[in-house]
Amino acid sequence: MRSIDETLNVLQDELHAVEKALAEPDVATDLTRLRDLSRRHKELAEINVAWNEVKSVQSDLATAKEMFNESSGDDRELWREEVNAAEAKLPGLEMKLETLLLPRDPNEGRNVILEIRGAEGGEEANLFASDLAQMYRRYAALRGWKLDVIEERYSEQGGFDEATYLVKGDDAWARLEHEAGVHRVQRVPVTEAKGRVHTSSATVSVLPEAEEVDVELNMNELKIDVYRSSGPGGQSVNTTDSAVRITHLPTGIMVAMQDEKSQIQNRAKALIVLRSRLLKAAQDEQASELGDLKRGQVGTGGRSEKIRTYNFKENRVTDHRINMTTYTLDAVLQGNIDPFVDALLSDKRARQLAESDGR
Repeated sequence: MRSIDETLNVLQDELHAVEKALAEPDVATDLTRLRDLSRRHKELAEINVAWNEVKSVQSDLATAKEMFNESSGDDRELWREEVNAAEAKLPGLEMKLETLLLPRDPNEGRNVILEIRGAEGGEEANLFASDLAQMYRRYAALRGWKLDVIEERYSEQGGFDEATYLVKGDDAWARLEHEAGVHRVQRVPVTEAKGRVHTSSATVSVLPEAEEVDVELNMNELKIDVYRSSGPGGQSVNTTDSAVRITHLPTGIMVAMQDEKSQIQNRAKALIVLRSRLLKAAQDEQASELGDLKRGQVGTGGRSEKIRTYNFKENRVTDHRINMTTYTLDAVLQGNIDPFVDALLSDKRARQLAESDGR
């Protein structure tokens, strides 16, 4: 079994090999290889920087201890401070390096397809889906991500039957991955005459954006239907057959798109979502084969499967996976969800480190 220094030396050699490969003229014309090499280079460069930081502080600590032992009087106290400073700094850097050495999520660095739907609770669920959509749009703005609307399908009272967005950002997958699941709301609906609190839910799906090189679609395996788009209540909102429904025959996965007036644009957007769903399905199947059996992100959409509850009366938000509660619902709906995101990332990292130590 390699020591950590041996492992890091091997990774440094790999970094040099990747840099050499990226400099080869033919790489620029091979988009798949260029993408893979670029991603690996970024990972290895981060590890190399962290390793150098650890070695630098370790060297400073060794020097400070040596000088402390050889000094006296005021100089000894100065070197004591240097020792204390280095000892305080080193654990955080070592933890950062250890985290970087954990197996990487294959979707790290990818853009995200974010799908939000009303689930249980009728029109109130659709209104809550709209609230969640606005929350994520605000969060994307706060993070400096680019958000493109793929589809926003409105319900009769102005909520969302379904909203689909493409979120572009280097850390979009890492920070949105754990938003997938059932979100429960407890509040008095606008349609409630007696002021009673109702419980409803909306589902959030988070898919890695698939590039064409990730999922090769055989057009003979696609069933493409076109029809007239419809608005709330089923009324026609277009006089031409611009809406598109694409079914992937081998898997039965279906994507419908009607947001654009052009059939070509709806078809292009549907293919983006279809590729992402196929990529996620393939990843889940591979994970299952490796014994890492995962439940679906959304499940049936039932309230009992909730990952998070938003209670308006108490101004409370509770994430049930990490037993975290804050009384900052107003801020959360304005997109300030980083406290939950950071806690979920820390929980994931702790579990990974525990599994790594247990091997």
